[in-house]
Amino acid sequence: MIINTGNRTDIPAFYSRWFYNRIEEGSVLVRNPYNPQQVTRYLLDPDLVDCIAFCTKNPQPMIADLDRLDGFHQHWAVTINPYEKDIEPFVPETGRVMDAFCHLSQRLGKNCVSWRYDPVFLTEKYDMDFHLRQFEHMAAQLAGYTDHCVISFLDLYDKTRRNFPQGRAVIREDRLALGKAFVDIAARYDMVIRPCGEGDELAETGADCSGCQSGAVLERAVGMPMRFPGSARTREACSCILGCDIGAYNTCGHGCLYCYANYDRETVEANMKQHDPLSPFLIGDFMDGDIIKAAPQESWIEPQISFDQLLGL
Repeated sequence: MIINTGNRTDIPAFYSRWFYNRIEEGSVLVRNPYNPQQVTRYLLDPDLVDCIAFCTKNPQPMIADLDRLDGFHQHWAVTINPYEKDIEPFVPETGRVMDAFCHLSQRLGKNCVSWRYDPVFLTEKYDMDFHLRQFEHMAAQLAGYTDHCVISFLDLYDKTRRNFPQGRAVIREDRLALGKAFVDIAARYDMVIRPCGEGDELAETGADCSGCQSGAVLERAVGMPMRFPGSARTREACSCILGCDIGAYNTCGHGCLYCYANYDRETVEANMKQHDPLSPFLIGDFMDGDIIKAAPQESWIEPQISFDQLLGL
């Protein structure tokens, strides 16, 4: 099975000590975001967890102790955008995040890291020329450390509309123009573009529309063939494996205006004050009436490798 950490919050950036404590203890408790007293227990056992998938804007806090994860396969999706503090007020400076990304690549291998440039949106300040200029600069810096970049365009969820009223959907003509330009730039640095949640629209530009955290991507990170149950794909818009997330909404401290996972800053700050690095829960602790159930867990790694796979076909 796959343990995800980043669909609801940024655990590496803000909760690395808690996460390593959970690894040490060997389990984690996760509240259902829609029924909080329904709690799932996941065992953090490398015999059951085939890969831990991280999605972060700042992997640096976890890097010093990364050897504590040596028993686990890992896949790191690191979002590195060129936006300034008016959009991403508490995200570290881009150069620092790129340095951390390169360290991860050197430590784990290119198959285990993904550069995310998302969401893409257009404003008077962040226009098409800005994106193309910044994307080329960043691709040049990350060349050799990754072979792909994941992009997506701004989705106007209700939370996003409220917190980012100046945000506008990118029209199809601009999506195709940006997609084609990104594909061409990426190719110069031996990268491919993988759209996230955009369907097949950018296939005509040369983008790889097979998914950003698909079974194939995770198999590359693990280094072995896997069999994925149908229930592992939880979103119709893509083929990615996104279930079994151990995070919690309204707990990410980056404060990005486009965020879909936070209601508002006040809620986030109140929740972060309830965080205890020693608790089995990311936020708070046990509550009266909690119903705790063990997650069904099994390895998805195929025990037998086919003749074709042995030959690399």
